[in-house]
Amino acid sequence: MAFIDYYKILGIEKSATPKDIKNAFRKLARKYHPDLHPNNKAAQNNFQQVNEANEVLSDPEKRKKYDQYGKDWQHADEIETERQRQKQSSNQRSKRYSETSTGSDFSDFFESMFGNSARASSGRQARNKGEDYTAELHLEFIEASATHKQTLKVNGNSIRINIPAGIENGQTIKISGHGGPGVNGGPNGDLYLTFSIAEHPKFKRQGNNLYVSFDLNLYTAVLGGEITIDTLSGKVKLKVPPETQNGCIIKLKGKGFPVYKKEGKFGDLYVTYFIKIPTNLSDKQKELFTQLSKG
Repeated sequence: MAFIDYYKILGIEKSATPKDIKNAFRKLARKYHPDLHPNNKAAQNNFQQVNEANEVLSDPEKRKKYDQYGKDWQHADEIETERQRQKQSSNQRSKRYSETSTGSDFSDFFESMFGNSARASSGRQARNKGEDYTAELHLEFIEASATHKQTLKVNGNSIRINIPAGIENGQTIKISGHGGPGVNGGPNGDLYLTFSIAEHPKFKRQGNNLYVSFDLNLYTAVLGGEITIDTLSGKVKLKVPPETQNGCIIKLKGKGFPVYKKEGKFGDLYVTYFIKIPTNLSDKQKELFTQLSKG
């Protein structure tokens, strides 16, 4: 995966404050919103990159991982785990060498590492780990928003796995021991499962945040009022302030997608208002608009 400079996309410095990030995102989201550029793929791509940059940089934990690991920030936990494993393994080897080599010759050390029968067994075949398998699992958008179990068939065996809410499209998880059989008594390989998540007809997902458009009639936009919108958790009533402008974006905190492996945490839902101009006006209505235009 090529490195994407999220700071450059938002037009901010690495020292930017959360307020700087928020302001830059809002400005660019309005500029590139797909509903304002329905046939402009470049604008749509820019909008997606802006959302992705905001998703990462507005989250302190993600931003820290991004600053430290760059394009590999999404695998920061795995990298740290592997580093700790290698460090512990290295420490254990050093300890074994120190304990065995004290007061012993090299032959004793060799036997302590590989057993007293090392010379006799040197001709035996090595124990090797089995082959790793890869597979793809397709999920519906709503399925990915809730923790659930699924059963997979691997090499004729059924595997029941738990899929946490918030899994991302393209994300890969490792299921240990469910790859090919080990060689000469070695451990089985692992299964690497990549998720393919279908798009939703209404909601657009960027990380843990969701984006939706809402057609607001002119009268409500001008005079204010109350509307009802759909969220993943049900319908929500919103108050629209008078003189609401076209392209206005509001945020519903905690109404977005579940955060992966963080129970009870959710992203946000961003609603963009698009004012719908009335059509088929009567003569009376046209007259009223004419009077309004004259002040």
